[in-house]
Amino acid sequence: MVSFDHREPGTPEQVWADNKQLRAVPELDLAGVDRAVVFAAHPDDETLGAGGTVHRLIRAGTSVHVIVATLGEKSHPKSPTHTRESLSRVRHQEMADAVNVISAGSSEPEYLALPDGGLTAEALADPVSEAVAWVAEGRRPLAVVTWVKDGHPDHEILAAQVQRAAGAAAVRCVQYPIWWWHWGAPNTLPRGVVHVPLSDEDRNAKQRALAQHVSQVRPLSDRPGDEVLLGPHILEHFERDREYFILSAPHQTPVFNRVHSLSEDPWNVDSSRYEHRKRDVLTASLPRELYPRALDIGCSTGALTAQLAAHVGAMTAVDASDVALGKARARLTARGLENVQLRQAVLPEQWDPAWTELDLIVVSEVGYFCSAEQWNELLSLCTHALSPEGHLVLCHWRHPIKDWPLDGDDVHREARRRRNLTRVVAHREADFEIDIYARTRRGRS
Repeated sequence: MVSFDHREPGTPEQVWADNKQLRAVPELDLAGVDRAVVFAAHPDDETLGAGGTVHRLIRAGTSVHVIVATLGEKSHPKSPTHTRESLSRVRHQEMADAVNVISAGSSEPEYLALPDGGLTAEALADPVSEAVAWVAEGRRPLAVVTWVKDGHPDHEILAAQVQRAAGAAAVRCVQYPIWWWHWGAPNTLPRGVVHVPLSDEDRNAKQRALAQHVSQVRPLSDRPGDEVLLGPHILEHFERDREYFILSAPHQTPVFNRVHSLSEDPWNVDSSRYEHRKRDVLTASLPRELYPRALDIGCSTGALTAQLAAHVGAMTAVDASDVALGKARARLTARGLENVQLRQAVLPEQWDPAWTELDLIVVSEVGYFCSAEQWNELLSLCTHALSPEGHLVLCHWRHPIKDWPLDGDDVHREARRRRNLTRVVAHREADFEIDIYARTRRGRS
């Protein structure tokens, strides 16, 4: 957990404003969002991190539900003028007034009234599940919550719970940092950052909403213990003409079950010249003619799996979607391929410890459907599962991947950083990249 003090100067807003990488992040696509649920750990979180976006969504006709987990009664623990009970009443009203401003009077917040500083997954489970179930009924739903790495325990516990529930329901989820702008730095910019541009109307509504949180933006009194919590050095981070969010990686099973249910061939793997050529280049790039034991990660409907089958003795092909695996099974059966075992699993969480001493591991068009942490773990698992003479093949589309934290360049860049992997084949062109790695032998740098 990060340790920081809101009274310290922190990272000046000008440092963030001057960062070209931050200014260049893509825009979050809000077109068609008809339902949104916005979670706050404390009153004012939603206004600070997403107030302008809420106002923009409301103007576009989105039905927005705002939920606050605690009443923030511990914001001034040494106050000589307010008890926790009286402060909770104050903040309850401030929250109502602020949400009334950013929603243009169309929404009232829901108060869970859980303990400030004491949020738990158990206490959040039911209300979060109910809210996600409501938003999931939308045609294009969106869940918004504090960031899972923001440095505040309540922010992180709430984010983890919402991220998990939204992912399982195939609801797009974005997270807004608050304290990270204070203690963080541009060189720690996470993967998957996107922005929402704010009109003057959105910015003005946000600033008027922030002004409703009087107990936070002004001192409670002139006595010690009643000092302002959100001083000018904090608030300047929230006066921007845009708001930033971090994309969550959804749970792959419901997402890809839906994709494969809506279309027989969602990526045109059987008709696209790109797909045919990519598979031909990949198989032609394999350093060995035959691999006794192989693992195909992210096999989808089995087009590449079927082509790889001619180069392997026995292979396990894995995908998160059982709908896709049904199509892969039909393809393999039609071709009489009996050396492939199909397996439903979400990786890296459901990695099988029996996958060891593998001669070939292929990860094609799937790395960017992980979070940065999941991809790091999956890379490590693949590396350790290789036999001494084995090869790890990475193949990915090089264009932006909408609504997911990583893209193909991110995926391959991380692999190139691994000192225990040595690249033996490299092929890059405008649309896709193929890298093949062996385990680094001892004595190599």
